[in-house]
Amino acid sequence: MSDLLNNKVAESGILTIDLASFLPANEFVLFDIKPFLFMELILKEKDFRASLQNIDWSIYQDKIVGIVCSADAIIPMWANMLIVSALNPFAKAVYFGNENKAREQQLLEGINSINTNEYTDQRVVIKGCGDTPIGESAYIAITQKLRPVVKSIMYGEPCSTVPVYKKK
Repeated sequence: MSDLLNNKVAESGILTIDLASFLPANEFVLFDIKPFLFMELILKEKDFRASLQNIDWSIYQDKIVGIVCSADAIIPMWANMLIVSALNPFAKAVYFGNENKAREQQLLEGINSINTNEYTDQRVVIKGCGDTPIGESAYIAITQKLRPVVKSIMYGEPCSTVPVYKKK
């Protein structure tokens, strides 16, 4: 009997990329510089260095850390470098900014690490619907990364796509 249903999407050979898969499952925490400022305004190098030495950095083990300053203060670049230096043996990753900025950087790093050889002359759909919000910069980056090698790029779901690029 030939009444079997065929999944034409599965048979099409289209590869789907879900950009959310580039986000690690690690917990995200903020490191706020504000408590280390004199009168929440001024960073005093000697006091700042001493305060950093008194932190139990192991609480950041395997976490993704965003460095921010919730006070309206001018923070010298070396202060961020000192914090990263202390976090580096413990944290999974360290970024400057809030969780959204950190997530964006993680996505861009994941996209940058893609081996484009597996996508050569393939038809690719960049998943557009999902529970995890993905910023515009990730869609721009994946398009730039894949366009030189793929046969086509589409946006959406394999059953309902918007054509973005097709090799001529």
